[in-house]
Amino acid sequence: MQLIRGLHNLKPEHRGCVATIGNFDGVHLGHQAVIGQLAEKADELCLPTVVITFEPQPLEYFRPGQTPARLTRLREKVQALRRFRVDRILCLPFNHKLASMPAEDFIRCVLREGLDVKYLVVGDDFRFGKDRKGDFAMLQQAGQQFGFQVVNMHTFMIDNQRVSSTRVREALNRGDLQETERLLGRSYRMSGRVAHGEKLGRQLGFPTANIHVHRKATPLQGIFVVEVFGIEGEPLPGVASLGTRPTVDGKKTILEVYLFGFDRDIYGKYLQVSFLHKLRDEEKYTTLDALKVQIASDVENAKQYFKQYQQEKNNFNEKRNQRG
Repeated sequence: MQLIRGLHNLKPEHRGCVATIGNFDGVHLGHQAVIGQLAEKADELCLPTVVITFEPQPLEYFRPGQTPARLTRLREKVQALRRFRVDRILCLPFNHKLASMPAEDFIRCVLREGLDVKYLVVGDDFRFGKDRKGDFAMLQQAGQQFGFQVVNMHTFMIDNQRVSSTRVREALNRGDLQETERLLGRSYRMSGRVAHGEKLGRQLGFPTANIHVHRKATPLQGIFVVEVFGIEGEPLPGVASLGTRPTVDGKKTILEVYLFGFDRDIYGKYLQVSFLHKLRDEEKYTTLDALKVQIASDVENAKQYFKQYQQEKNNFNEKRNQRG
């Protein structure tokens, strides 16, 4: 899969494709259904698939500091899209130039001259261009004029409700990671590079990998059972704290991961952390000794979770072998 940053990096060989436009925050099952819809047409027309997205997201540009926490940063979004039939991602910088571009110019510069789109999938409520004057009807009219088909996204439902980034965010806010996994089709993940911290975990007997998440806000906070990818032997089980560490008066949101029985130097490693189960909310303790006792309890609870998880997995495999 190829990541193209900005219209200026489009080349003649990028012309001719099927495409979709959106934020694709979280790359949930609804997004995956759109990609599947796109891939079917790509096979029919023998053309590559292109996801057109924006950085920052449009609402973040227009209402800085007032938007909901993202589910995925750009790098995480690209990692998630790699799992599916996406040949190229065109990431457009959402800045003053793009925000002030008339809708007709967006169609001409991006869809016609830039990509020469032959088939476009968008939501029927999609708006674009200066003052949001562009809409689905305008795209359909342009398609008739310039020879490309425009269709609306299929709505993907679970329990008679539309799957959306907002719904995923609400599940994460409740700490309902099972529901989150149902909506995403996978465990929720965050990623980042391991950096040096204050070494407080090591002093308490629980050395942690400190991962800077580079976010002003996160869609979930608390103490979690996790699996970590990006290290030899993956996935590795552990406990993670995601938040501001109120006991030490922290202000910056940090993801700290304690891996069971692990003692290797992984500074600088880029890790992916899958959240499996929420143990509790963050709390402020009056002493570090009290915090140490609670961490020990969290670790024991997490180990019990993995034992139960492994037992359920073994039972499932045994029943499947009996049937098969």
